[in-house]
Amino acid sequence: MFIVSFLTGKLLQVDSVSCYCKVDSGLKTVAEARKFVPGSKLCIQPDINPNAHKSKNSRRERTRVQPPLLPGLPDDLAIACLIRVPRAEHRKLRVVCKRWYRLLAGNFFYSLRKSLGMAEEWVYVFKRDRDGKISWNAFDPMHQLWQPLPPVPREYSEAVGFGCAVLSGCHLYLFGGKDRQRGSMRRVIFYSARTNKWHRAPDMLRKRHFFGSCVINNCLYVAGGECEGIHRTLRSAEVYDPNKNRWSFVQDMSTAMVPFIGVVYDGKWFVKGLGSHREVMSEAYDPESNSWSPVSGGMISGWRNPSISLNGQLYALDCRDGCKLRVYDGATDSWNKFIDSKLHLGNSKVLEAAGLVPLNGKLCIIRNNMSISLVDVSSPDKQVESNPQLWENIGGRGHFRTLFTNIWSSIAGRSGLRSHIVHCQVLQA
Repeated sequence: MFIVSFLTGKLLQVDSVSCYCKVDSGLKTVAEARKFVPGSKLCIQPDINPNAHKSKNSRRERTRVQPPLLPGLPDDLAIACLIRVPRAEHRKLRVVCKRWYRLLAGNFFYSLRKSLGMAEEWVYVFKRDRDGKISWNAFDPMHQLWQPLPPVPREYSEAVGFGCAVLSGCHLYLFGGKDRQRGSMRRVIFYSARTNKWHRAPDMLRKRHFFGSCVINNCLYVAGGECEGIHRTLRSAEVYDPNKNRWSFVQDMSTAMVPFIGVVYDGKWFVKGLGSHREVMSEAYDPESNSWSPVSGGMISGWRNPSISLNGQLYALDCRDGCKLRVYDGATDSWNKFIDSKLHLGNSKVLEAAGLVPLNGKLCIIRNNMSISLVDVSSPDKQVESNPQLWENIGGRGHFRTLFTNIWSSIAGRSGLRSHIVHCQVLQA
């Protein structure tokens, strides 16, 4: 464009995006230009960017002016809409645009869903097939569908004796175990339900497999197990603190043990397993005093796997197919019958109850054929006949359909188990 110099009256050609203050060499400073343009600040034409030709500044300007999350709405209202989208659709939201991807990849989005009571819980199941391969699935109870997941990392695709736990409600950890080629492992990885990706975590201090593990106060504890070497059965125990992102040793167990069942109850970690000479042993760990002590009595003698502690009560399944539920009474140190579904499914391994996890305030029973039952333990009416909602059989693979289906599954299960469940967990997002 062409402009006329204030001092010389000459016609000068300048770039239309340049600052007018720099046109005439007679105006040595911006301060001198103010005499000719009253009220101006640093530039005679302040609505034009004087640094338009500087690429770094132009990039900053573009990042400051971002497109809205939803056209026509401020971002706070757009986020209020997006957090209400069901969790099953979140993987589609991530591919809409970069801003949506960054929003769902951060902690703010899911923390807001959790604080407003909109977070959804899914059941995650790890299975081992006949060939020893590990696969996993996620069950969405809202839509009663199994959702796709990224593949299990290669180091755990055929591992045995590894641990599985959940920290912070949304991070699922796999740790330890034994690989066919590398033997016992210290490796730790975790899957984030918020990013739908696997990540690395610090390795454990000791190699171990077939050990016990639990979560207390959002810290991961492991103890006992086996390791290749002279001292095959281990006594050592360690804890991982995600806030410090490191492992540290805790007090050793009283005796070396390979735990096969464990539960956190009344602030302590109870484990039951086999000692060095294959004898059955039981111990309890108190994190406050950092000490182990032998335990016995009615709780240990009547304790069966799977079991779980929910709302201060200790529950365990009373039959192989998980159709009966028992509760531990601390006052009498005994296990009492709690709920009977009145629906016996059979004794085959296909219908065997392999997992017991809390799901939306209820107990969730998962069987090897991927069928699921929900039990409302908070209901005052414990009779299934008068309260059908007390014990619900919900869908998925292995849905409860007919008596013929259950009989056929029992017959098929006697000839060999196609796959069996090794771990069950619940993640929130």
